[in-house]
Amino acid sequence: MSFLDELKWRGMIHSVMPGTEELFEKEIVTAYVGIDPTADSLHVGHLVSVMMLKHLQRNGHKPIVLLGGATGMIGDPSMKSNERNLLDEETLLKNQNAIKKQLEKFLNFDEKSENSAILVNNYDWMKNYNFLNFIRDVGKHITVNYMMAKDSGKKR
Repeated sequence: MSFLDELKWRGMIHSVMPGTEELFEKEIVTAYVGIDPTADSLHVGHLVSVMMLKHLQRNGHKPIVLLGGATGMIGDPSMKSNERNLLDEETLLKNQNAIKKQLEKFLNFDEKSENSAILVNNYDWMKNYNFLNFIRDVGKHITVNYMMAKDSGKKR
Protein backbone atom coordinates (compact mmCIF):
# COMPACT_ATOMS: atom_id res chain seq x y z
CA MET A 1 0.00 0.00 0.00
CA SER A 2 1.39 3.43 -0.93
CA PHE A 3 1.85 6.23 1.59
CA LEU A 4 -1.21 8.16 0.41
CA ASP A 5 -3.34 4.99 0.15
CA GLU A 6 -2.34 4.16 3.74
CA LEU A 7 -3.38 7.62 4.95
CA LYS A 8 -6.68 7.45 3.04
CA TRP A 9 -7.39 3.98 4.43
CA ARG A 10 -6.78 5.27 7.96
CA GLY A 11 -9.02 8.29 7.42
CA MET A 12 -6.08 10.64 7.89
CA ILE A 13 -6.43 12.39 4.56
CA HIS A 14 -9.37 13.79 2.69
CA SER A 15 -7.91 15.13 -0.54
CA VAL A 16 -4.56 15.83 -2.15
CA MET A 17 -3.29 18.33 -4.68
CA PRO A 18 -3.07 17.07 -8.26
CA GLY A 19 0.32 15.47 -8.94
CA THR A 20 0.97 14.51 -5.32
CA GLU A 21 0.58 10.77 -5.85
CA GLU A 22 2.91 10.87 -8.85
CA LEU A 23 5.51 12.77 -6.82
CA PHE A 24 5.47 10.15 -4.04
CA GLU A 25 5.89 7.38 -6.63
CA LYS A 26 8.69 9.17 -8.50
CA GLU A 27 11.10 10.19 -5.71
CA ILE A 28 11.86 10.32 -2.00
CA VAL A 29 9.74 13.09 -0.51
CA THR A 30 10.83 14.98 2.61
CA ALA A 31 8.31 16.24 5.17
CA TYR A 32 8.70 17.83 8.57
CA VAL A 33 6.79 18.27 11.79
CA GLY A 34 7.58 20.98 14.33
CA ILE A 35 7.49 20.25 18.07
CA ASP A 36 8.11 22.83 20.78
CA PRO A 37 9.89 21.27 23.76
CA THR A 38 7.83 23.08 26.39
CA ALA A 39 7.46 19.78 28.29
CA ASP A 40 9.63 16.69 28.69
CA SER A 41 7.17 14.43 26.90
CA LEU A 42 5.16 14.22 23.73
CA HIS A 43 1.41 14.45 24.27
CA VAL A 44 -1.72 13.33 22.46
CA GLY A 45 -1.64 16.48 20.31
CA HIS A 46 1.55 15.18 18.68
CA LEU A 47 0.07 11.76 17.88
CA VAL A 48 -1.28 12.38 14.38
CA SER A 49 1.80 14.24 13.14
CA VAL A 50 4.23 11.63 14.52
CA MET A 51 2.07 8.85 13.03
CA MET A 52 2.16 10.67 9.70
CA LEU A 53 5.97 10.79 9.81
CA LYS A 54 6.09 7.09 10.74
CA HIS A 55 3.96 6.12 7.73
CA LEU A 56 5.98 8.48 5.52
CA GLN A 57 9.25 6.81 6.54
CA ARG A 58 7.82 3.29 6.35
CA ASN A 59 6.96 4.01 2.72
CA GLY A 60 10.54 5.07 1.87
CA HIS A 61 10.31 8.83 2.38
CA LYS A 62 12.33 11.12 4.65
CA PRO A 63 10.96 12.61 7.89
CA ILE A 64 12.39 15.65 9.65
CA VAL A 65 11.49 16.62 13.19
CA LEU A 66 12.07 20.29 13.92
CA LEU A 67 12.44 20.84 17.65
CA GLY A 68 11.63 24.42 18.54
CA GLY A 69 14.32 25.04 21.11
CA ALA A 70 14.30 28.76 20.29
CA THR A 71 10.53 29.07 20.20
CA GLY A 72 10.38 26.92 23.33
CA MET A 73 12.38 29.59 25.15
CA ILE A 74 9.59 32.07 24.41
CA GLY A 75 7.06 29.86 26.16
CA ASP A 76 3.83 28.07 25.41
CA PRO A 77 2.08 29.88 22.53
CA SER A 78 -1.38 29.02 23.83
CA MET A 79 -4.17 31.57 24.18
CA LYS A 80 -3.91 31.68 27.97
CA SER A 81 -4.19 35.17 29.42
CA ASN A 82 -1.61 34.58 32.17
CA GLU A 83 2.15 35.05 31.78
CA ARG A 84 3.98 32.54 29.61
CA ASN A 85 6.06 29.94 31.40
CA LEU A 86 9.63 30.78 30.33
CA LEU A 87 12.07 27.89 30.36
CA ASP A 88 15.82 28.09 30.85
CA GLU A 89 18.32 26.41 28.51
CA GLU A 90 18.96 23.53 30.90
CA THR A 91 15.26 22.64 31.15
CA LEU A 92 14.80 22.97 27.39
CA LEU A 93 17.79 20.68 26.75
CA LYS A 94 16.34 18.12 29.18
CA ASN A 95 12.97 18.31 27.40
CA GLN A 96 14.58 18.05 23.95
CA ASN A 97 16.56 14.95 24.94
CA ALA A 98 13.47 13.29 26.45
CA ILE A 99 11.40 14.01 23.33
CA LYS A 100 14.16 12.69 21.06
CA LYS A 101 14.25 9.48 23.09
CA GLN A 102 10.48 9.08 22.62
CA LEU A 103 10.68 9.82 18.88
CA GLU A 104 13.36 7.13 18.46
CA LYS A 105 10.67 4.57 19.36
CA PHE A 106 8.69 5.58 16.26
CA LEU A 107 11.24 6.85 13.73
CA ASN A 108 14.51 5.41 12.42
CA PHE A 109 17.33 7.91 12.96
CA ASP A 110 20.03 5.50 11.70
CA GLU A 111 22.15 7.61 9.32
CA LYS A 112 23.01 4.52 7.24
CA SER A 113 19.44 4.40 5.97
CA GLU A 114 18.66 6.42 2.84
CA ASN A 115 15.51 7.79 4.43
CA SER A 116 16.76 8.13 8.00
CA ALA A 117 14.86 10.65 10.08
CA ILE A 118 16.60 13.92 10.88
CA LEU A 119 16.21 15.87 14.09
CA VAL A 120 17.04 19.58 13.94
CA ASN A 121 16.65 22.32 16.52
CA ASN A 122 15.86 25.92 15.59
CA TYR A 123 17.83 27.07 18.64
CA ASP A 124 21.00 26.08 16.78
CA TRP A 125 20.51 28.79 14.16
CA MET A 126 18.55 31.31 16.25
CA LYS A 127 20.75 31.51 19.38
CA ASN A 128 23.04 34.14 17.87
CA TYR A 129 20.29 36.15 16.18
CA ASN A 130 19.88 39.34 18.21
CA PHE A 131 16.90 41.59 18.89
CA LEU A 132 18.16 44.47 16.77
CA ASN A 133 18.53 42.22 13.71
CA PHE A 134 15.07 40.78 14.32
CA ILE A 135 13.41 44.20 14.55
CA ARG A 136 15.24 45.41 11.46
CA ASP A 137 14.61 42.29 9.35
CA VAL A 138 11.18 41.14 10.55
CA GLY A 139 9.63 43.79 12.77
CA LYS A 140 9.40 46.33 10.00
CA HIS A 141 6.76 44.14 8.33
CA ILE A 142 4.48 43.87 11.41
CA THR A 143 2.44 46.90 12.38
CA VAL A 144 0.62 47.49 15.65
CA ASN A 145 -2.67 47.53 13.71
CA TYR A 146 -1.85 44.12 12.26
CA MET A 147 -1.15 42.67 15.71
CA MET A 148 -4.26 44.23 17.24
CA ALA A 149 -6.40 42.70 14.47
CA LYS A 150 -5.38 39.21 15.59
CA ASP A 151 -7.46 37.45 18.24
CA SER A 152 -4.36 36.87 20.37
CA GLY A 153 -3.61 40.62 20.34
CA LYS A 154 -7.20 41.61 21.10
CA LYS A 155 -7.48 39.23 24.04
CA ARG A 156 -4.25 40.41 25.65
